Amino acid sequence: MNYALTIIVPVYNEQDNLQRLEKELLKYLAIAAKPACVLLVNDGSTDESLAMMKEICQRNTAFSYLSFVKNCGLSAAIKAGFDAATTPWVGYIDSDLQTDPEDFNALLAHAETHALVTGVRANRKDSFIKNMSSKIANGIRRAFTHDGMDDTGCPLKIIRTDCAKKIPMFKGLHRFLPAMILLQNEKIIQIPVRHYPRIAGQAKFGVWNRLLGPLMDCFAYLWMKKKYINYQVKEQG
Repeated sequence: MNYALTIIVPVYNEQDNLQRLEKELLKYLAIAAKPACVLLVNDGSTDESLAMMKEICQRNTAFSYLSFVKNCGLSAAIKAGFDAATTPWVGYIDSDLQTDPEDFNALLAHAETHALVTGVRANRKDSFIKNMSSKIANGIRRAFTHDGMDDTGCPLKIIRTDCAKKIPMFKGLHRFLPAMILLQNEKIIQIPVRHYPRIAGQAKFGVWNRLLGPLMDCFAYLWMKKKYINYQVKEQG
């Protein structure tokens, strides 16, 4: 099949979520607005996640995986997915399924006219502390990047693959995807999506790395913005 969308799913110690993830993604693939496949990225899991991922890929031809030697973090997993994708678009969703794969169709409705379409979690089902720390972190990031996005941490996005592949690798990348697309002089948009509480497994980010991490990454972004090279090839012979 000629796929148009690769859905990247970073996985780090999510053995309790993978069966449900397989079920929900299969349901989505059957109704996807564009022919889609799934790329599971094992970020050095120490539980049974990798073994389960291999079984899922053996059962489903639309699923594939890659696995890191060691844990490298969410940004590395997303970037590895970008680099491996061969489809015109890439999507991203977390393996904890706090967002709904079906909402990819709402994002895809804008994919032809925007290089990045990101979800914004409506009526978030997280704790008060988690919600407030995310709100503060998003405010800090907006002040530095002027990207106009309310929820860059939302784990549901669609990006044109050629733009995704131009994004340089750095820790904290996942928080700055809209800003990095703006540096390419492309259009971005945010669309409300559904949000659910985590059912199984443990969150990988705490209050401190939601606040201090983004603040430090903002300074890295400012340096990168100053040094960023954006070129377009006019002819080739």
